[in-house]
Amino acid sequence: MHVHFLDPYRSGHSTIHQLDPRIKFVLAVGFIFTTALTPIGAWPVYILLFALAISVEVLSELGVGFVMRRAVLAFPFVLAALPVIFTMEGPVLFSLSIGPWTLAATIPGLERFISIALKSWISVQIAIVLATSTPFPDLMVAMRAVHVPRLLVAIFGLMWRYLFVFADEALRLIRARTARSGESDQPGLRTGGSVLWRARIAGGMAGNLFLRAIERSDRIYMAMVARGYDGEVRAAPLTPLQLGDWIILAATLLLFLSLLLFAFLFWG
Repeated sequence: MHVHFLDPYRSGHSTIHQLDPRIKFVLAVGFIFTTALTPIGAWPVYILLFALAISVEVLSELGVGFVMRRAVLAFPFVLAALPVIFTMEGPVLFSLSIGPWTLAATIPGLERFISIALKSWISVQIAIVLATSTPFPDLMVAMRAVHVPRLLVAIFGLMWRYLFVFADEALRLIRARTARSGESDQPGLRTGGSVLWRARIAGGMAGNLFLRAIERSDRIYMAMVARGYDGEVRAAPLTPLQLGDWIILAATLLLFLSLLLFAFLFWG
């Protein structure tokens, strides 16, 4: 079966792969909420959450390194929280002079920034495990099964499918450009014009890509509507959850609640 390069799903027979998608979705959301609600500076709880995330990665048989490398993608977004280091009041750790301005980094600000970075990194790891161990259609069905609003699920589904449409159109444009581009036999000789010329060509390709993707997405949507699409995710009836699934769900949610209570008791 052909797997698109954008599809994060990795087939397997691990314990996490075989878990019901509804259970995986609820537990992943519960873990992320638990991590987000943990108070700032609750380092022992962060360590416990990180250990729990590592355990899930091991059980998924995806490889800890595989998940860690992809979780690094969260760090550029964490930089948006960098100003908190210099905006919170407290003991000054160091100062930076930038022209007429002086930025003072405080200990509470640094503690908040590190906490945000750790919580984001840990949460992204669980999201990666969920996406790579669950086929996207099963994930959509699981979201509807736990009563996520139909409109929200439809937006997720269309966004995901049109992402592949956008990527395919981009590959077509690149192939067309390659087929029409000349190459020199002389080593080190670059074909084409100046940097400004290349930028103008790239801008034209980006605009063309946008228009082609819009037109193709309209055709796809009309084809879906002609086949009865009304925004609802339909699949074969889901099998009832077994006793073991309910035990795993209840025990894990109880663990999340215990971690939150412990965190708020000592750091809240």
